Amino acid sequence: MAKALNRHFQFLGSSRGAKPSGRLWLPAADVYRVEDGWVVKVELAGVAAEDVEIEVEGNTLYIAGCRKDRSCASGGSYHQMEITYSRFEKTLNFPASIEGVKLDHMFENGLLIIRLRTSKG
Repeated sequence: MAKALNRHFQFLGSSRGAKPSGRLWLPAADVYRVEDGWVVKVELAGVAAEDVEIEVEGNTLYIAGCRKDRSCASGGSYHQMEITYSRFEKTLNFPASIEGVKLDHMFENGLLIIRLRTSKG
């Protein structure tokens, strides 16, 4: 399933220096050291796979994209809004370079799960 999602992800560095047009959303993330590298879990409920960008540079993993409200009927007015629909960014720094890692990713129950496999473990 992860391979099927790969085609929806964009690996772009061009938006990294861009200024957000609205409120920037900062999703929560967990980072785990595992035998063959790293596992990163990012809370991205409601984000479509095609709206996510991932970039590795040096010891930094950069994740960005946009959560869009695709389910609200047009012409309606809101009564209460607590979910942030806007651009998000998450920058994670690792203790050593992660360039050249084998990167796999998938969405599972509202989480983006990224595996960074190193040749050394």
